[in-house]
Amino acid sequence: MPSAPSELHVVFGTGPLGLATLRCLRARGHRVRMINRSGRVGFEKDPETELGGGDAADPRLTREVCEGATAVYHCVGLPYPRWSEFPAIMRGIVEGAASAGAKLVYGDNVYAYGHVTGSIREDLPETATTVKGRIRAEVAGILREAHKSGKVRAAIGRASDFFGPGVTDASMLGGRVFERLLAGRSAQVVGKPDRLHSYTYIDDFAGALVMLASRDEALGHTWLVPNAPAISTRAIIERIASLAGVAPKVSALPSFLVGLLGLFDGQLRELKEMLYEFEDDFVIDDTRARNTLGLTPTPLDQSLAATLTWWKERTSR
Repeated sequence: MPSAPSELHVVFGTGPLGLATLRCLRARGHRVRMINRSGRVGFEKDPETELGGGDAADPRLTREVCEGATAVYHCVGLPYPRWSEFPAIMRGIVEGAASAGAKLVYGDNVYAYGHVTGSIREDLPETATTVKGRIRAEVAGILREAHKSGKVRAAIGRASDFFGPGVTDASMLGGRVFERLLAGRSAQVVGKPDRLHSYTYIDDFAGALVMLASRDEALGHTWLVPNAPAISTRAIIERIASLAGVAPKVSALPSFLVGLLGLFDGQLRELKEMLYEFEDDFVIDDTRARNTLGLTPTPLDQSLAATLTWWKERTSR
């Protein structure tokens, strides 16, 4: 008998999370349609992967590219100055998934909770006072309302600051750590590197999103992606350095200096309001996803080694 055709999964965004989701879906044998703004290939394709381009905020486009999909993933990332576009993008992707009758899973972060005392849990109120936190809360609210109204079946997966293959400057554990250590230089961080901090491995993030799409009991809920036990950023850098066989040098940029340099550097200026993440302990309580869905993180040394291998290959090209 001929084999059944594989399901079509549509991924909006070809940044680190979108590409990690692609890897996860292809490993499971699904056909994948990747959508980015340009329509240009910036990744390795295979015959079961399509690529389309256009504005995800345009419902005519999203209805077209989502046709025939079983599941849709919102993995769109934008530079901080363009975050005001996120609500329109969510509305556009909701229209596309709804038209196809597909499940919609949103790859979110934890900004909406704001500055939390103690561990971050799914049931905390979304009371962020930062500009970026309020935007994230608004976007999540759009999706929840669409699910509540019956327009689309949806779930939200939230991750902490992430790292892994393909993650370059979008993370505190990107090039400023891996690339600089491999070059024999000091890793650069902000805030207080001896505070506890949960970091999410990008492949665990993607795997969680794919799991959410496959489990009906996950729909209608927000889930925190499991992470390896939180340790300090300094301790993580020491483990990376040990794996790489280099000195564990760390250079920390104090918060007051971030504010000063932000007068001249747009990225640092945007980062200033999120510095609370790196001034205090920042720990994710992922108990619910572990106990309810059986999600578990990749062991830290294994995820760091895989990331280090990717950076070595990148720097040797």
